[in-house]
Amino acid sequence: MTNEPLSAALPQGLAGDPYARLAALGLTLPLSPTPIANFRPATREGDMIFLSGQGPTEAGGRLYTGKVGDDVSSAEAYQHARLTGLNLISVLHEAVGDLRRVRRIVKLFGMVNSTPDFAEHSQVIDGCSDLFFEVFGEPGAHARTAIGVNSLPRLITVEIEAIVAVD
Repeated sequence: MTNEPLSAALPQGLAGDPYARLAALGLTLPLSPTPIANFRPATREGDMIFLSGQGPTEAGGRLYTGKVGDDVSSAEAYQHARLTGLNLISVLHEAVGDLRRVRRIVKLFGMVNSTPDFAEHSQVIDGCSDLFFEVFGEPGAHARTAIGVNSLPRLITVEIEAIVAVD
């Protein structure tokens, strides 16, 4: 990522519309994944939306599993984090009704199911961060934590949660 403002890299006319940006990226919002346990995908408190952890699930239900640094490469895991970001955006859309109401992606917390000697957690979670920058522009810039863990639910490769400020 460069220090150049993201808006400079966006096509004209897309600066404020996350739906237009998604379309320009060739992406459509999938249905929100169904929770696998007793929790809500999103909870609102005031102007903050707390998005539960999501994983790399395709619209058809395919789940990406494995251990990053063993049977999953960093490049593959980056794409899994990007897919997870799209799932988070879908949950956010359902929670607020209109992505144009997003004021700021406040924070991401990303977990990578990785081997003990794997050291590229930040680069993997960049898959989600990069997508948020591409879809939301400057409001997509966020604080973030990226860690490695020994396992994740259903052995998924990544799990990411988000905190979002909305109007």
